[in-house]
Amino acid sequence: MPYVLPFPDIDPVLVGFNLFGVELAIRWYALAYIAGLLIGWRYVAGLCARPALWGGTAPMRPEQTDDLLTWMVLGVILGGRLGYTLFYQPAYYLANPAEILAVWRGGMSFHGGFLGVAAGVLGFSLRNGLPVARVGDAVAAAAPIGLFFGRLANFINAELWGRPSTVPWAVVFPGDAASTCPEGWVGACARHPSQLYEAGLEGVLLFLLLHWAIRRGALARPGRMIGLFLAGYGAARIIVEQFRQADGQFVGPGNPHGHVIRLGGEWGLSMGQTLSLPMLVAGLALVVWSGRRT
Repeated sequence: MPYVLPFPDIDPVLVGFNLFGVELAIRWYALAYIAGLLIGWRYVAGLCARPALWGGTAPMRPEQTDDLLTWMVLGVILGGRLGYTLFYQPAYYLANPAEILAVWRGGMSFHGGFLGVAAGVLGFSLRNGLPVARVGDAVAAAAPIGLFFGRLANFINAELWGRPSTVPWAVVFPGDAASTCPEGWVGACARHPSQLYEAGLEGVLLFLLLHWAIRRGALARPGRMIGLFLAGYGAARIIVEQFRQADGQFVGPGNPHGHVIRLGGEWGLSMGQTLSLPMLVAGLALVVWSGRRT
């Protein structure tokens, strides 16, 4: 039997209590979102306090980032939830519209959150008469911080786990669904901790690459940071999807990997890859476009 790792004994609920007969809880998942948004906000404020990084003039004053945070919170939560309902389970939520806002039950889409943040950047910039591309650059520089905390929260929640594996760091996740491996599997049903792969690639590595680009003058070229983030995230997500368990709603007879675009045989694209491929292409195009601007 191959060596596997047990799932760490971490309760998704940090603190639970009863208030006037209503059960309330503080969850690690919510704290991860709060930590990502607050640390990202302070990082953006720090960048805007250094005009030299922007070629002489920052896109906004550091104190204006307080208002930006409000727009980002709304964009992440509303966009992430609506994106999940539209991209992954539209039929279910169309039949149960009251559950669309039940975010505490899980179900957030990065791609929906990205569109929500993009709408927030646009609205904030137009409202305050600020350059959209440069405000977007500031937000893109901080986005990997939120992704890192979000993926750690996915791991603590024991959700979005990977495909069955015998690698030495494979984890035995709790739950009936995670414990179901292909017929003939020997030993415990261990899986790739794909949430941690994403935390490392989309969070740590992408943040370091963007920080390196900032030191090389990327913020002085409007749109470049957005392009680098889109290309970096798109590439990371496409890679990690090879290790991530297919979304159950797309799995069917003859389609064990849950491909939403079939390319023939066992080849195809998952929903995550399908949504990330345009991000990769658009990101590379933005990098080229920003390099041609004077």
